[in-house]
Amino acid sequence: MKKALMWICPCFFILAIGALQAKGADDPIRITYGHGFMPNTPQARAADEFKKRVEKESEGSILVDVFPSGQLGSAREMFEGVQMGTQEIALLPTARISGFNPTLQIFDLPFLFPDKNTAYKIFDGPIGQKLLSTLEANGVKGLAIYEDGFKNFTCNKKIAKMDDFQGLKFRTMESPIIMEQFKALGANPTPIDFSELYNALQQGSVDGQENPLVTIVSVKLYEVQNYMLLSNHAYLGHVFLVCKDWFDGLDEKKKEIITRNAKEIATWERHLVAEEEVGYLKTIKDSGTVVLNLSTEEREKMRAHMKNVYDIAEGIVGKDLLNLVTEAVEKETK
Repeated sequence: MKKALMWICPCFFILAIGALQAKGADDPIRITYGHGFMPNTPQARAADEFKKRVEKESEGSILVDVFPSGQLGSAREMFEGVQMGTQEIALLPTARISGFNPTLQIFDLPFLFPDKNTAYKIFDGPIGQKLLSTLEANGVKGLAIYEDGFKNFTCNKKIAKMDDFQGLKFRTMESPIIMEQFKALGANPTPIDFSELYNALQQGSVDGQENPLVTIVSVKLYEVQNYMLLSNHAYLGHVFLVCKDWFDGLDEKKKEIITRNAKEIATWERHLVAEEEVGYLKTIKDSGTVVLNLSTEEREKMRAHMKNVYDIAEGIVGKDLLNLVTEAVEKETK
């Protein structure tokens, strides 16, 4: 009897360990996904769509917790969180994280892309992948570029042509290229954190700002601005980032599910932005903000004054990369 028990006990022990190991292998991974967009914006809906698709396709082996509206901190704080692995995914604007990776400042160039389709071809092609790959040196991986849209100018004073910008104070992000853009227009760039922008405009600390339609509407900047110039002068994209160490440690199936959905939803989100922009423009007009169109003549005049901006960009991103991107854009538009 004692001998039998001696054999039975180890067997039960081995079976128990095996069961625990199997359970551990089947435990789902939980992902923290943070972004700065308000609920119901295309970008927030894209994050929710990612959660839905990934959880379904992985049959529950990947769970996604989405934190919108900057709940996990500023763009800088979220980028650092992804670097350290305290959050696995973030959707962040190129202009706000270019301080970590100066190469990304190439996206800030005014009048670089004539239209969205040209931008998409660059982002989704070899050049876009090359730019995303530079993020690995920062400990993160860029899987796709999402859309915020083309930026437009808003102001408390009428701005219909370049001469109207003379001496006005415009809020900017802390990007040398964006700041030089406003100097080229004759305006005074004033770096202000986005969280303080509404109050700065309301109090008259600055006269105007630039942002895509979705941002102007989602935080109601039209309430404190009398004019908007539909300029579409520069594109603002967002990078879908993952923690490199965390991602590299996943099995191939999970990597494939996350990567494919990040890319597919980027395309889905771009279409959604295009659909929503019609409504955004109507909201701005209905608020009483006067919407003006930038004439072809004034657009070319502005472009002609941007040489120094491109010279500064060359010093930041390098002549070879700048030429590579500008030549690719020219090729796509021929």
